Parts: sequence; C-alpha cells; structure tokens
Amino acid sequence: MREIVFDTETTGLDPAQGHRVVEIGAVEISNLIPTGRVFHVYIDPERDMPEEAFRVHGLSREFLSQHRKFREIVQEFVDFIEDSPMVAHNAEFDLRFLNAEFGTLKLPPLAPARIVDTLAMARRLHPGSPASLDALCQRYGVDLSRRDKHGALLDAGLLAEVYAELRGGRQAALSLATVSVARRVQTGDLLRARPEPLPSRLTVEEVEAHRAFVAALSKTAIWDKYLPQKQESGELPPSAA
Repeated sequence: MREIVFDTETTGLDPAQGHRVVEIGAVEISNLIPTGRVFHVYIDPERDMPEEAFRVHGLSREFLSQHRKFREIVQEFVDFIEDSPMVAHNAEFDLRFLNAEFGTLKLPPLAPARIVDTLAMARRLHPGSPASLDALCQRYGVDLSRRDKHGALLDAGLLAEVYAELRGGRQAALSLATVSVARRVQTGDLLRARPEPLPSRLTVEEVEAHRAFVAALSKTAIWDKYLPQKQESGELPPSAA
C-alpha cells in the first residue's frame, strides 16, 4: 500500500495568528518500505521569522525569501501525495497548517480521515512512555546522529522508520518471509524428493564401534530400536548389517 510520510516546519504554532508553512518534506513508502521518491520544498512565508521558531529549525527570513511561495508549489505537492493516506507525528498540527494554506488559495482541504497520527499510535502502544519523535527513535534504535535541528525531510525520513516499527514492520517482514518460504516449499521450489537415497557416510568400523558402545549400556538401550530399521532401510553399509 502506498502511503506518504510527511512533516512541516512553520513560523509558529497557530495559523489563525498568521503563522505560515516554511518547509514541507514527504517520503513515499510502499508496504512500509521507502521507495526512494521524496518531495521537499522550502517556502517563502511572506512574513518575518520569530526567534522561537528560528531556534527550532534554523530557517531565516533571508534564506526563505529566496524560495517560492506556497501558491507556487502547491500543485507539485498535490500531485505527489495523490489520494494516498498520509502519516505524520502530531498530525493535527501539520494538518491545520496545510489546510490553512489550502484555504487561503480556495483549495479543498485535506480530509482528516486520510491522516494517520503516529503520536496517537505511540501513546496507545506505549502508554505512559515519552512519545516524541526523538524518544521513539531512541526506543526503536533509529539513528538520530544527523539531527541537530528540526528539518521537514529529515524528520519525515526518521518518522518513516518509526512508523514501520509502530506497525510491527520488522516482525511483519519476517512473517511474510516465512509465508513466502512455506509457499515455495509447497510448490516444490525448495524441497524435492531424491530419486535415489544418498549412500551412507558411515564406515564399517564406525558402525561396529557404535554397536559395541550400545551393547555396553544395557540390553534395553533405545538405540536397539533404531539400528535394525536403519539396516533395513539401507542407511547403514551392507557389510555392517
């Protein structure tokens, strides 16, 4: 199944107060595995950058003024996401900002029903435990060494790994592999009956040494129940019978 894992960076916390989206990063995954297709843009918010927001993502007003405005990138974004489910951490935040930008342009909003919130998933799976993206990366062993500030594309890539773990990705992959092997066995791709049994690799001396060892144990040694069967089946050298 195709899904889009995405993240945004903004000038603040509330679009109702005039804050805008300044970066979008999105990663395409198929059956929880990244396909290599990504969408990434910086956006000129046409306003100043508050110091609090700058400390989070490091995107200055001067830097962003060199990039396109939201109205100039929105069609590329819509074309990339298509109608696929979208995955975000604390998704309500990102959805509010994107839909505010869409609303300004008189475009249909993104439907909440298509959004998967990994924050809600983490809280259900790990009640009482920290559920930030950093905390989940640490829980699942996702490498955070590249992350010194928030960045939409970097965070979307990290979230794609976390999302796979929240969905049981590694275990699911093992399960699918087991099913695949089982099907191949059933169709004879892995196991085929030998037309002739392999000859025994035991020597006469080895068989006689083993027989002497068993005889020294007791008259009811369990090996006595198997040796005659092996002789009849031809698994022991004929001269040892």
